[in-house]
Amino acid sequence: MAGHQRERAIQDQVHQNQFLREQYLQELCTQKLYTEYLVNPLCKIHTITKKPMSWHDNLEEPEDVRFLNLVHHAAQRPRKKYPETQMESQEIGWEAESLVSPERQDHRLNHFRVYKDITLYKAKLWLLGEKDHRK
Repeated sequence: MAGHQRERAIQDQVHQNQFLREQYLQELCTQKLYTEYLVNPLCKIHTITKKPMSWHDNLEEPEDVRFLNLVHHAAQRPRKKYPETQMESQEIGWEAESLVSPERQDHRLNHFRVYKDITLYKAKLWLLGEKDHRK
């Protein structure tokens, strides 16, 4: 098998050039330049989008009220769309009202930062940067 392939190999440049010329002429005969393009009637055609700046595509058309209502309904939050949860995972956070009134003066729920002398000093030191203080 290997000896067979060596016999087929072109030995010199003249034979190789002749082979390439014949191959080029065969390809040139089979090529055809198409300047007119037609739609194949046997294939299904996908809709092509229209040009946005075309005058005949931008004519005023009546609104499709049903479609607009459907889009607006789909854009709403789930609590406004449905009276109850649709899935189990929606039950978490469905009732979003807080159970405890948010009073700012109630210290059991609100832990504000309280500055004493040392904490105020350290906070101002961090604002200036500790590297500047050590110099």
